[in-house]
Amino acid sequence: MAGPDPHDDTSADHEQLETELLAQDRDAASVTTADVDDATARSLVDDLIDADVVTPVPEDRVLVHEPSVTTFDSTTQLAVFHRGWTAGRDADAEAE
Repeated sequence: MAGPDPHDDTSADHEQLETELLAQDRDAASVTTADVDDATARSLVDDLIDADVVTPVPEDRVLVHEPSVTTFDSTTQLAVFHRGWTAGRDADAEAE
């Protein structure tokens, strides 16, 4: 009688399943920025202004994201940028 059928070998299946589950966990933990509407952006920017993370410059009609020293003329752009910036910073901290 011959040895076990190599097509019945499932020893690598658990590794593939674990890889897929880790990818799903990583996707679930990632920050989405595409769903920022005007009201959400305005609320986030107001909170950032209150926390001294963003400085409005009325005479230039811009908002300055202080930690990155990046200037924006749109609250939506600033909100999306800040979410991405925060996610990147958090990912860097987790990697350390």
